[in-house]
Amino acid sequence: MIDNELTEGEAVVLEAGAEAAGQRLDQWLAARLGPEISRSRVQALIKQGAVSIAGKPVEEAKRKMAAGERVSVVMPEPEPAEPQGEDIPLDILYEDDELIVINKPAGLVVHPGAGNWTGTLVNALIHHCGDSLSGIGGVRRPGIVHRLDKETSGVMVVAKTDRAHKALSEAFADHGRTGDLERAYLALVWGIPQRPTGTVDAALGRAADRVRRAVVPEDRDDARHAVTHFSVVERFGEGQKAFATASLVECRLETGRTHQIRVHMAHIGHPVIGDPDYGQAFRTKANRLPEPLKSEVNAFSRQALHAWLLEFRHPATHLTMRFEAPMPRDMEELVGGFRKF
Repeated sequence: MIDNELTEGEAVVLEAGAEAAGQRLDQWLAARLGPEISRSRVQALIKQGAVSIAGKPVEEAKRKMAAGERVSVVMPEPEPAEPQGEDIPLDILYEDDELIVINKPAGLVVHPGAGNWTGTLVNALIHHCGDSLSGIGGVRRPGIVHRLDKETSGVMVVAKTDRAHKALSEAFADHGRTGDLERAYLALVWGIPQRPTGTVDAALGRAADRVRRAVVPEDRDDARHAVTHFSVVERFGEGQKAFATASLVECRLETGRTHQIRVHMAHIGHPVIGDPDYGQAFRTKANRLPEPLKSEVNAFSRQALHAWLLEFRHPATHLTMRFEAPMPRDMEELVGGFRKF
C-alpha cells in the first residue's frame, strides 16, 4: 500500500498478495498506487521502463500477476503545471504570518488532482496568500498539512511558513497522542448505536474500485491501522417503531486514514446519512420517515459530516489555539428536521 504522499524519483517495491493472482499488472498497480496515479499513467510508466519484476523491466501492461511477485516502480515526477490563484471566497477563522485557519465549505476540493485542476482550496489560498504559502507540501499542495473530503465541511489549518508546515505536519502525523492536537467531527448517521460511546478499531485498505476504502484483515498488504472513537450526542426517532431512527454522533480520530469516519461508521451499521459511497444500502430508510423529513433526506446530496473542532499548539507562539465551526446551514436544517419528528 502506498501512502498519500508519494516520493517522486524513488523506487517503490510492492509485493503481490494471493488476491493479485491472475490480475493484469496495470490494473493491480493502479489499485495499489492510488487515485493520483491512473491506470493510463501506469501503462505509460510501463512503456517507459519504470516498472520491473525480479529486476527486469516489464514490457506488457496486460501481463498477469502471480502471488508473491515483487514489483518495483520508479515513481513519476509531478506534472510541471502549477496551480494558479483564483478569487474564491474563503471563510477565514484566523490568520497570521505563520498559518491560516479556514472553515471549508462542502463541495470544495482541497488540492488539485485528477478531474479537479482548478477551483480548489489551494487555488483560493494562492490568490489570498500570494507567495507566503509554504512550499513543503509540493507544487500542488502548498501549505496543506491535512485535508477534508470534498463534501465534508469544517475547520482546516494551512501553513504559511516552513516552520509552521513542519510543526503542524508532525502534530497531525502523531494525531495528538503525544502532543497538543484535538479534532472532532459531527456526523448524522442512520440508526442508534447500542452504546452511548464506543471505539471502532478496524484496519482500512483499498476497495475494489480503487477510490473507496474498506475494512480489511490486518495482515493484508495494504492494511492500515485505523481507530475512531465515537459518542452519541442526540438520538432521533427512538421508540417510534414505525419510523427509521438516526443519531447525531461526535467522532474523534486516533488515526487519520482516507474516508476513515465514513467507512468505520458504515462498518458498525451506522453509515453517514447522504454518503454516496458507503451509505447507498441505507437510502431506502428515508422511505420510513414522515414528510417533509423524507423529502429533505432524499434531497441531501452529500455525506452529513462536519469537522466542528480543531485545537493545536501554535508553531511560533506555542500557545494552544482552539477553533470551532457551527454546522453549515444544509446540515443544520437536516438535523433540525430529525429533531422535529
